[in-house]
Amino acid sequence: MRQALVVGINDYPTAPLTGCVPDANRISRLLGDNDDGSPNFSVRTLTKLGEIGTKALLRKNIEELFVNSKVDVALFYFSGHGFLDSTGGYFVTPDATQYDEGLSMETVIGLANNSPARERVIIIDCCNSGHFGSVTALATGASVLPEGVSVLTASRKNEAAVESDGQGVFTRLICDGLEGGASDVIGNVTASSLYSYVDEALGAWEQRPLFKSHVSRFTRLRLCKPVVPLEILRRLPTYFACPEVEFPLDPTYEPDASPTHPEHEEVFGHLQKYRNARLLEPVGADHMYYAALQSLSCRLTPLGRHYWRLAKEKKI
Repeated sequence: MRQALVVGINDYPTAPLTGCVPDANRISRLLGDNDDGSPNFSVRTLTKLGEIGTKALLRKNIEELFVNSKVDVALFYFSGHGFLDSTGGYFVTPDATQYDEGLSMETVIGLANNSPARERVIIIDCCNSGHFGSVTALATGASVLPEGVSVLTASRKNEAAVESDGQGVFTRLICDGLEGGASDVIGNVTASSLYSYVDEALGAWEQRPLFKSHVSRFTRLRLCKPVVPLEILRRLPTYFACPEVEFPLDPTYEPDASPTHPEHEEVFGHLQKYRNARLLEPVGADHMYYAALQSLSCRLTPLGRHYWRLAKEKKI
């Protein structure tokens, strides 16, 4: 079982926001279903004051996610105000007052750390979110995460999290990644691939996302459409007897060849899909078309050799 708690707060009395609720709704839709429509996470989305307007309500729901449920994967997403002072970081709730700004980040990481869930994923889009996972009592600001916890934050602990055009910049990228921008050839999106996607999109002068993780494997957060259909990907060992061998081409593989060779044209279509996914490259030519016309060959790239091994070991 996979469970997600998604929180978006716009309605702060003195400093309202505009993008947190739309961001929460969008990420909920993406987490709820995979790209093919199959069920993914069971999502609870909280955006109304009556649901999440107090520190107590926020903590209650987080405890139900991490402590009081028995799931394989528990995911927590927060979008709203964050606050940092000399005592630590806080998820700001609408009932916040001076010296009682909201729910302590240390409280939340404690709940996640002690959760019975096999994997816990926390995604935070708020100012000062990079403090999450750090222990204030440690002068180094080091993070303490047990195995099975991954944290993605929108910014460093002393940075703002920016909204643009009614959306959080960080969450917009996270959602784009979940829609396929961060997927691998098979279609898997993980916390690490999301971070890599966001990291590449945000430059050195913009807010700096952080990724903290202590895992022995990366759990899939969403399944997108494979870059190469799986039934074609599984044929890699059929076309290449070993990962280092080259596949010989000739003009009969080119679809415009006369007379036609339907079997060769089908194979060439598969090879082109591998090429588009960076699994394969022509040898001695810039394009597969010219490699076929000149009776050259093609070979697997390092990435292609990786997927060849997965296919050979029946892991696809």
